Amino acid sequence: MKKYDIFGIGAALVDTEIVVTDDFLAEHGVGKGLMTLVDEERQDYLIKALREQTTHVKKACGGSACNSIVAASSFGADAFYAGKVASDEDGGFFVKDLNAAGVTFHRIKPKQGITGKCLVMVTPDAERTMNTFLGASLDLTHDEVEKQELAASQWLYMEGYLVTDDARTHVAQEAMEFARKNGVKTSISLSDPFVVQVFAQNIAKVIGPGVDLLFCNQDEALSYTHSNTLEDAIEGLKSIAKTFVITQGENGATAFDGAQVASVPGVTTEAVDTNGAGDMFAGAFLYAITSGQDYEWALGFANAAAARVVSQFGPRVTSIEYDRIKAQFNI
Repeated sequence: MKKYDIFGIGAALVDTEIVVTDDFLAEHGVGKGLMTLVDEERQDYLIKALREQTTHVKKACGGSACNSIVAASSFGADAFYAGKVASDEDGGFFVKDLNAAGVTFHRIKPKQGITGKCLVMVTPDAERTMNTFLGASLDLTHDEVEKQELAASQWLYMEGYLVTDDARTHVAQEAMEFARKNGVKTSISLSDPFVVQVFAQNIAKVIGPGVDLLFCNQDEALSYTHSNTLEDAIEGLKSIAKTFVITQGENGATAFDGAQVASVPGVTTEAVDTNGAGDMFAGAFLYAITSGQDYEWALGFANAAAARVVSQFGPRVTSIEYDRIKAQFNI
C-alpha cells in the first residue's frame, strides 16, 4: 500500500487575496482575468497601491497545485507537496499553513531569498486577476522533488504553470519519467489559457508519451488541441492522455475515463469569487478517485466542490464545509 495518495509539485506561493474595482485594475494597468508574471518591483508597487484598499483581505499558502493538494487533503487524502520557499517570514508562513491543512512538505532546508507571492485581485463580478512574483519558486530543482516520497505515492499531480521556463520544465519532465518508471500514475493541469498559448511546446515535453490524467478547462482544451468544438477537443486529448477532465464553468464538466465520456451539468450558485475553482475541482476529483470512486461519481463530486468554493471569498472552504460536501454525497 502506498504511503501517499497524491504527490503534488508546483509553485510555493503566499497568496494575498483582496477585492478591487475594475477602475483599480485599469488605473494600474492590470490585465483583468489573467495570470501575469511580474518582477518584485512591480509587485511591490501593486502592494503599496492595494494598501489603500479597505475591503476584505485573505492570506494563505497557495499556488495552483498547492491549492489542489490542500483540497484533497482536507477531504481526507494523504498528500505530500514539493515546492520551494525561502528562509524568510513568508516561507515560514507557507510551511506552517500547509502543515495545518494536513499536507507534508518536503524536507529540503530553505535557502536565502524571497518566497514567491501572488496577489489575487477579485472584482465585483467575481472574476479573479492574478499578478505573481515567483521568487524562490523560480529556482525549483530536482532536489525538492524527493524521489523516495514520490515512489511511495499513488498519484503525481503537477500544475501547468511549471512550464513557463525551461529549467522547471526539465524538473517536471524528470518527475514524470521517474513516476512512470516507479508505477506512480501521472496527472497534470494545463492551468491557464495563457500558458497553453505561449508554452505549448514545454507542456508537450512534460506530457511526453502521455499522462494518465489531464485536467483543463474548455478554453485550454480547444487551444491545446487546435479545435473549434468540444467534441473535436475530446478526440484530440485522447492522443495525449489516457483519461481527462474538461471543466466548463456554469455548464458543468466532462470526463473521459478511458472507455466512455460522461458529463454533469453545472451547479446553480451565486459566484462571489472564482479564484480557486479549478484548483478545488482537481483536488476533489483526485480525492474521489484515490478513494475508489469511478470517474462519473468523481465528476459530480468535484463539480459540487468547485461550485461551493466560488460562492465565498477565497480559494478554500472551512473544514465544516468540506464535511458538508462529503455528507451531500453520503461519504
